[in-house]
Amino acid sequence: MSRRTAREMALHVIFAISFTENDADNTLDEYLSEEFLRSLSLEYENFSDKIPVSQLSYLKEAVKGIELHLAELDSYIEKYTKGWNFGRISRISVCVMRISMYEMLYMPDIPRSASINEAVELAKIYDSPEAASFINGVLGTFYREELPK
Repeated sequence: MSRRTAREMALHVIFAISFTENDADNTLDEYLSEEFLRSLSLEYENFSDKIPVSQLSYLKEAVKGIELHLAELDSYIEKYTKGWNFGRISRISVCVMRISMYEMLYMPDIPRSASINEAVELAKIYDSPEAASFINGVLGTFYREELPK
């Protein structure tokens, strides 16, 4: 499993959390079960029923970190989606932006440009070309205005 696939798995988990009362630990336990991983590997060709330790570490850190910093991340999304009501943005787009913003703020080993690019690619797969363009603009502005050079 590549970092891209681990990021995609994180998106699945974070999206699922947005619909339930479950916390990150419980949702991760469900998504990391042998049975669930096997079902994902049958449905998505890039998923496998085994997750390498390095990607498992990324997945857990990202999901738990996003849960911990959810209010902060959402406030950035609200700030940089000028002219948009937060409730009008698709849940999947919000989850994609949460992942990218979390990576840029708290995972210094991931290049910021790679994080934005991966967010755009995820949006193209799970949302629409318009959403991908929107996300690119929001994340680019966030990066330029919030993060040190």
